Amino acid sequence: MFTGIIEGVGHLAARQPQGGDVRFTFATGSLPFEAVQLGESIAVNGVCLTVTAFDAGSFQADASTETLSLTTLGALPEGALLNLERAMRPTDRLGGHLVSGHVDGLGKVQSVHGDARAQRWRFAAPAAVLRYVAKKGSICVDGVSLTVNEVDEDGFEVALIPHTVANTAFAQTAVGAAVNLEIDLVARYVERLLGTRGAA
Repeated sequence: MFTGIIEGVGHLAARQPQGGDVRFTFATGSLPFEAVQLGESIAVNGVCLTVTAFDAGSFQADASTETLSLTTLGALPEGALLNLERAMRPTDRLGGHLVSGHVDGLGKVQSVHGDARAQRWRFAAPAAVLRYVAKKGSICVDGVSLTVNEVDEDGFEVALIPHTVANTAFAQTAVGAAVNLEIDLVARYVERLLGTRGAA
């Protein structure tokens, strides 16, 4: 599990095809990387990946064909900036919201506008994602926990403060870019619970 609070910004250093899958090498950049272990989970732009090898400044992870088709990872160019977060520990503060690292759909940056010192970002999103999005609720965009300011039938809007922009890959995310979206786990389980009660 993750919190959606980005710990560091790295970049895609290399990709190597592996029989239909891809082995990625990610430069860790500003991510605190002490005591990393083989097999631990790291969220890369909101996608939970398993560390298969590492050194002082990078780690490798494999992505299956399904992961490549359902997330933005398959289309990332080498050098692309990436939001990185190591899995949370039981003693960590939950500064964002509970994030699983399982992408629910792809969105698209529709517009970015200044709003005092903040920026208002609008994202287009599929209906299957938007049904779970609520005003003032949480959503994870490329691994970043954000609060929804507005939502309609076509997309949603959030406000990014200068600190968030400066310390995430949003600093180089352009209008038209695809993004990974993960809905709030609470919304998912509430719907499941209500559906089960209805069936009973």
